[in-house]
Amino acid sequence: MAAKLKVFVTGNGFTDYVVATSSRPKALAAWGVSQDLFKEGVARETDDPDLIKAALAEPGKVLERKGGSRDALTKVAPASKPKASGPSKAALKRVADLEERLSSLEADFDERLAQVAADREALDRREAKLTAERQAARDDLNGRLRRARAG
Repeated sequence: MAAKLKVFVTGNGFTDYVVATSSRPKALAAWGVSQDLFKEGVARETDDPDLIKAALAEPGKVLERKGGSRDALTKVAPASKPKASGPSKAALKRVADLEERLSSLEADFDERLAQVAADREALDRREAKLTAERQAARDDLNGRLRRARAG
């Protein structure tokens, strides 16, 4: 069962805007406003038979007429919907380019890190070899010294 339609009116002093909807929030949406015009006393439900007849003939459509007059109502272009929030195509492309660059830098970093690790292993092997050679030379010198003292 469809909701019962009510006719709501608001104006700016120069123009009256009329819409037939089932609720105040839907009327505000049709007018393209987010503030509560009803709470502020700027909008109201009407009981004017001419306005009701015209608005009910085109439910959901905003009609307008010269403010405070009895002129005929005319259609108003639908309120423009706000742009979808979110990044633009250019911003998405920049993000994709930056992600690609970051990926490249991370791969380069990983490669350099692997090279540093390999260099470190080579240095550790070289240090172990030199330590062993030094110990062998020390042992050889100690042996010669003992033999020279003994003999």
